[in-house]
Amino acid sequence: MKFGGTSVEDAPAMKRTAAIVRGRREKGLEAVVVVSAMAKVTDLLLSAAAAAGRGDKAGALAIGARLRHRHIDTSSTLLDGQRCVRVQQVLHQEFDALDDLLRGIAAVGELTPRTNDLVVSFGERLSSKMMAETLEHQGLEGVHVDARTCIITDASYGKAVPQDAAIEAKLAEIVLPLIQAGKTPVMGGFIGSTADGITTTLGRGGSDFTASLVGGGMHAGAIEIWTDVNGIMTTDPRICPDALRVKTISFEEAAELAYFGAKVLHPATILPAVQKSIPVWVLNSRNAENEGTKITAMAARCASPFKSIAAKKRLTIIDVVASRMLMSHGYLKAVFDVFDKYKCAIDMVSTSEVSISLTVDSNQQLPEICAELAKIADVKMEGHKALVCLVGEDIRGHNGIAGQVFSAISHVNVRMISQGASEINMSFMIDEEDVEEAVRSLHNHFFANPDETVFDVVNRVQLESKA
Repeated sequence: MKFGGTSVEDAPAMKRTAAIVRGRREKGLEAVVVVSAMAKVTDLLLSAAAAAGRGDKAGALAIGARLRHRHIDTSSTLLDGQRCVRVQQVLHQEFDALDDLLRGIAAVGELTPRTNDLVVSFGERLSSKMMAETLEHQGLEGVHVDARTCIITDASYGKAVPQDAAIEAKLAEIVLPLIQAGKTPVMGGFIGSTADGITTTLGRGGSDFTASLVGGGMHAGAIEIWTDVNGIMTTDPRICPDALRVKTISFEEAAELAYFGAKVLHPATILPAVQKSIPVWVLNSRNAENEGTKITAMAARCASPFKSIAAKKRLTIIDVVASRMLMSHGYLKAVFDVFDKYKCAIDMVSTSEVSISLTVDSNQQLPEICAELAKIADVKMEGHKALVCLVGEDIRGHNGIAGQVFSAISHVNVRMISQGASEINMSFMIDEEDVEEAVRSLHNHFFANPDETVFDVVNRVQLESKA
């Protein structure tokens, strides 16, 4: 059971989370709880680390003080008596260690990826200790497990790669005995350590990944991702207030959506689950009665060819033109080697007889990438683009589906199109400013008459009544 930042953001949220865990335990289910840092804490820790790296010791320590007060205040509301005193002593020790670390970074005037990982790890370390005490306080046998003792990774700081065999062995050694003793283990997501015990992180959104690694490593019956929405939606409800809840979706569809902008899941979350055929549930901690979305190996087919529409902004199109070299041996490799050198992921590729067009996340290294590409070709860069992605396994069986898609957005200028790379994903690039209009038009066309076996039509009625 993984609970995100909004599910542990304050004392009331932690109490709701404890009630959800109680509900599972009362059904006779054994649970391992994985928690994110309290909402916004990771961002503040990153800001503190950056301030210290600039030599701004006072600014960094001021952020640490704000976080200390927030955690102490939350623990005072959650717990009482000696339990509260004991937890606050631990919290003060952790924040004293954080302050010492920030002073050290400021004194050196340099922030390394390894040290940055150590700073941001405090968020999950603190929230998991508070959550474990809350479960213990409520008679649920909560016990804290430092995730760094179980989630073994390589030394790629900032986005460490888990070592599956080592993780499974550590879970069997440390967590399984606790489960067998009737305890409820609680650990922080997002963080791990190298085999030498040096703290690492799995990248932003990595708490979902931790839950999947633990679920896969312990051969769990299910992995539950508890967040603040009712599951995977047909599109972002902030763009389309009449977005519907998807009841069931396949692993393949969910993976495509996660990669192409849907924020409910971390893209790598479902890989360990797929490998071991473990169902993943996306649920709402603020509405625990809602059935959420079930992600399985095979999902029900529906009348609409699509299950969901995702959008990914802040992309850049790079056009690489070299008419005399395009078909020459080794040319494509030379182009992609440049992106590999800068560890820059490519979202979409389109080629013609004289050019290659690629889309990448806008980042600070694009000028250097384009400068290197300019040595072998003419290069043009266009920023402020967005990728719209329509996902559904039923694309395969629908004739004329591309015609329907582009008729629905005939008033929007489309820059690049991709379908052949995946049989369940149709993607295209447009200007960022056109995203909301394009998504609304597509959603209205494909989900105006939803299939009640696959989509939650009641959700639409509720949203319309609120509007």
